[in-house]
Order: sequence, then structure tokens, then C-alpha cells
Amino acid sequence: MTDLAEGVPAPDFDLPTDDGRVSLAGLKGRTVVLYFYPKDDTSGCTAEAQGFTAAAKDFAKANAVVVGVSKDTAAKHGKFKAKYDLDVVLGSAAEDDVVERYGAWVEKSMYGRKYMGIDRSTFLIDKTGVIRRVWRKVKVPGLVAEVLKAAQALA
Repeated sequence: MTDLAEGVPAPDFDLPTDDGRVSLAGLKGRTVVLYFYPKDDTSGCTAEAQGFTAAAKDFAKANAVVVGVSKDTAAKHGKFKAKYDLDVVLGSAAEDDVVERYGAWVEKSMYGRKYMGIDRSTFLIDKTGVIRRVWRKVKVPGLVAEVLKAAQALA
């Protein structure tokens, strides 16, 4: 597992979205909230995306863009966004190792069965591409407010 720490350069990414591509290099000059989530259209992931969407205007005021990443396809992301009217960029890591490079691909366990999956985690990347905050094993309630406060401090 890669354990990225605060103060180190964020690994670059260039991912397909439902309407193009999103890359860290393309977002240089803006604060980036990069969050990894397990799967589109599940309760926790939907609540997280809806929380970031509800705060989209506040993130924009802080010159921050929110990018969610899962291993779902870009087409599935598009359906997910349309179904819940989401206002976040969703990048597809279906054919990319960005989840692994950020250390969010971990062994999980459910009902005694071990499997690999995405650890819900969030990274706050400043306008120069340096990681400023890391949240691992995220719980959705309260996350958006905490991330917004940290993003506003960078503005």
C-alpha cells in the first residue's frame, strides 16, 4: 500500500469521465478534492456524492474542484450523475492504476470473506499539486464539511 503523506506531490492522473477527461495537470492552479469511493449507486457512495454536490458552490468559491474516482466505467458514472443530479466530476479508474497509486486499493473483509476493494479516502491537493490533507477510512457523515473547511483554508 502506498501511504501518501501531507506535503508530498500528488501522483498525476488522467481519467475518462462521462463527458471527457479529467487530469491533475489540467486542474493545476485550482485546489483539488480527490475522493475515492467503492461503487456508483450504493447508499454510502450516493450520500457522499450528494454531500459534495450540495456544497459544490462553496467549493467553487474556494477555487476547488471535487473529483470522485471509482473503478466503475465512465458510462456508469454518467448514469449515476444523471440519476441523482450530481454536480461533481467522476473519473473512471476501470482501466487505470490511480486507485493503487493513491493507496486506496486495500484488502477488505465482509462476512469473513476477504477481497480487494476501494478504501473510502479523500485527498486535498493544493493548486501546485501538493497533498495538504489525507482522510483514510472515511465515514460519510461530517466529511464534506471537514473537507470544505480545509479547502477554504487553502484559498
